Amino acid sequence: MAIYIALGSNLGDKENNLKEALRRLTKKGITVCRVSGFISTAPYGVVDQPDFLNAVAEIETDKSPAELLQILLQTEREMGRKRVRRWGERNIDLDLLLYDDRIIELPELKVPHPDMQNRDFVLRPLVQIAPHMVHPVLKKTVEQLWKEMQDRGKEKT
Repeated sequence: MAIYIALGSNLGDKENNLKEALRRLTKKGITVCRVSGFISTAPYGVVDQPDFLNAVAEIETDKSPAELLQILLQTEREMGRKRVRRWGERNIDLDLLLYDDRIIELPELKVPHPDMQNRDFVLRPLVQIAPHMVHPVLKKTVEQLWKEMQDRGKEKT
């Protein structure tokens, strides 16, 4: 089963924050299979803040999507994440992107992650480790979504 999570940080020792989050997840019974390279990206939404360091990890777990979400949120809290403003600064951000080919619509969880196909900080690392993964709603590979996003960016310039 292919499960992918996004990691981001723009406060403190960003690289260490991402590595520490992965370490903590492994202690909670989550197997980290592959991790993309770490990528520096401009902030999304609120731009008056430091750049982010982002990555995507492929993981394995026997946890349900809702249980996995709780583990991600718990890890953020343990690492000192404070939710002050939407899209604001954070020392760690963990998001469930894809849970195999499942489509999940719960009040607290939407999978695939909404709008992931429009986010450079998600697609750029995801295409490194899962170019052939198919988005279960859009029925396109990550590679196709990445190319489409790049093409849209070229149209704007």
